[in-house]
Amino acid sequence: VQLQASGGGLVQAGGSLRLSCAASGRTFSSYGWFRQAPGKEREFVAAWIGGSTKYADSVKGRFTISRDNAKNSVYLQMNSLEPEDTAVYYCAASSVLVLTTTSHLYPYWGQGTLVTVSS
Repeated sequence: VQLQASGGGLVQAGGSLRLSCAASGRTFSSYGWFRQAPGKEREFVAAWIGGSTKYADSVKGRFTISRDNAKNSVYLQMNSLEPEDTAVYYCAASSVLVLTTTSHLYPYWGQGTLVTVSS
């Protein structure tokens, strides 16, 4: 079982990036995106379960999580990026059908992809 995150990079403030997370080995019921900025704890960004989504207040209206069943992948479209969004972004997954912001409820994690937003 593996989650492979990609799509990070350097972007100017106000720009956009699309992160991808490809799952292999199994299909999951719930997905989440988390991020960890330098010197800070890992924090919840977005979650997906079926037709339901949940977002951190700091990204609501700017970020969109989506899922492509055919590709067994989940995405995070990030628009209107701000320097405060700079972090390593991690995708996470669970076989349990639960919409959660709690990181320890996701047993499977990708390796992280770095997003840097310049001002």
